[in-house]
Amino acid sequence: MIVTLISQCEKKALARTRRVLDAFADRIGDNTWQTVITEDGLLALKKLLRQTATKNTAVSCHWIRGRRRSELLWVVGNRSKFNHEGVVPVNFTEQEILKKESFLPNTEVIAFLAAIAGYFHDVGKSNRLFQEKLGAIKNNEDTEAGKRYKKKYEPLRHEWISLRLFQAFVDQQTDQQWLQSLVDINHQTSEKLIHSLPNYQDLLTEDITNPFEYLPPIAKMVAWLIVSHHRLPQFPAKLDNQPNLDNIDDWQKIFEPCWNSSQAATEEWDLSVTQANWQFPLGTPFDSAFWQTNISTLAKRMLSSRNLFDNQWHDNLFTQHLARLALMLADHAESSKVEVDNSNSDRNFLVYANTDKDEQGNRYLKQKLDEHNIHVSNLAYSVACALPSLQSNLKTLDRVKALERPVPEKYKFDFGWQDKATKLAKEIKETVKTHGFFGISMASTGKGKTRANAKIMYALSEQDQCRFNVALGLRTLSIQTAKALKADLFGDDEKSQQQAQENIALLVGSQAVRDLQQINLAQENSTATDKGSESQESLLKDETVLLENLSIGLSEEYEWLAHEKKILRLLHAPILVSTIDYLMPATEGIRGGRQIAPMLRLLSSDLVLDEPDDFSSADFP
Repeated sequence: MIVTLISQCEKKALARTRRVLDAFADRIGDNTWQTVITEDGLLALKKLLRQTATKNTAVSCHWIRGRRRSELLWVVGNRSKFNHEGVVPVNFTEQEILKKESFLPNTEVIAFLAAIAGYFHDVGKSNRLFQEKLGAIKNNEDTEAGKRYKKKYEPLRHEWISLRLFQAFVDQQTDQQWLQSLVDINHQTSEKLIHSLPNYQDLLTEDITNPFEYLPPIAKMVAWLIVSHHRLPQFPAKLDNQPNLDNIDDWQKIFEPCWNSSQAATEEWDLSVTQANWQFPLGTPFDSAFWQTNISTLAKRMLSSRNLFDNQWHDNLFTQHLARLALMLADHAESSKVEVDNSNSDRNFLVYANTDKDEQGNRYLKQKLDEHNIHVSNLAYSVACALPSLQSNLKTLDRVKALERPVPEKYKFDFGWQDKATKLAKEIKETVKTHGFFGISMASTGKGKTRANAKIMYALSEQDQCRFNVALGLRTLSIQTAKALKADLFGDDEKSQQQAQENIALLVGSQAVRDLQQINLAQENSTATDKGSESQESLLKDETVLLENLSIGLSEEYEWLAHEKKILRLLHAPILVSTIDYLMPATEGIRGGRQIAPMLRLLSSDLVLDEPDDFSSADFP
């Protein structure tokens, strides 16, 4: 076959791809190559390009079919450099994109909300009990608090303390006023904060105003992100007076400290310990010159954003959910760093965010709190800005001729309905771009619903944009479905199986492994709490991954996933076959970051629920 290769690479990627392409083809222009090559050779070339791909890589391959016809085979790297036919754009505009993608107008708002929450999300770690637990403050056992505080946790969790500190800072100000206060922030701001804090000290002060009843819209959203960045609120199961939430429109009006942590209501704490929970002997990030400078710059940018003040964003669940996802993912990525240098910290600020252990097993103070909050804020902003382009940077399904061919004539009686369904999918493709798609495949057993679903997904997608999940109720069915799709779509020979391995991934969990890990869960949680950062836990903790080798060339701007190879593989697969429990945390993740991986997957691919009769009625919602 004769192929032409076009490179639209930039920066260092240009030199890297030229070295690869020069080894396979003749250069007939500055960024154009042509050669006669076998299918095996072309697969090897594509694999090498993927292994070196970055965000600046963009290479298209065209098969010369005749004098007047060529066919785009694939694109490696940034697909936005070409259209679906492989044509390079002459001019660019953002106007049409903004019309088509409802995600994009909210991106700036999501980024700003996640970033400002990042500065406040851990300020509550400044309290005496938390710093004593880390070892930043030596526990004075001669004091009453030192004698009576023997637990590894506090009466109030750090995110609740952070919420009240933020509430005390905002107080009765409007959104414009408290943001302007951050623009003008100085050391007197910290003094005013500590002076007003006694009005907001839970377990010490009665009848504290609920932040979600009176705070202005932006502050209300930031408060929600702060208090929920580790876990969603839950009323403690140990308490008898369970509230009836069926008819409550706004449950946040009865939101109390025990919703964030049951020990606030289920344990008796000595007064001296509770007081220590509200003491800040080393100061708070409000005292850090670095923190002040960085948050002042962000607040100034937020004040100049008209879109931020145009809507009641706290009522927009999509914006709320993605801002929380960006904040949690940034916090996790930052806390998972092996080495930090604290160069972005005020040298006079001695409050720490977390600890770690050296090679000898000795614990040491790891990252200062002001630097941690600054980095989480910056990263949360980057994550939010990168989410709209996530799908375009992930691998999509290669052209699959088996999904394009009609059913052979001799099988029309049993499987002819597949062609009708595929034809209908193609006819409504343009409508689906605006309105989405929900369909039900109803056919008897053995009539090829699994293959038909793949054909429908393929027909609904633009060329080189097909990505979908197949979710099933049983582990054995998931394995069978993955094998069937590989055989039906790509064939059984060795070359076809290699292509199948690059396009179809299987993710199933071993119940035995999961049960064993549940036994150790309490011990793991205790370890994370001792280190001062639950964000260091894996985002795919209890999964057994059976996944083929996928070349991972995700752009450099997605370095916030670099430490989670499992998630990278989970995201990259064009077709993911799994038991449905891997996707359910997208809507049911209560604590930790378990909802992040499935949410990113569902944001970047379509969904097929296969064999729904295996689910119970309780599963359907």
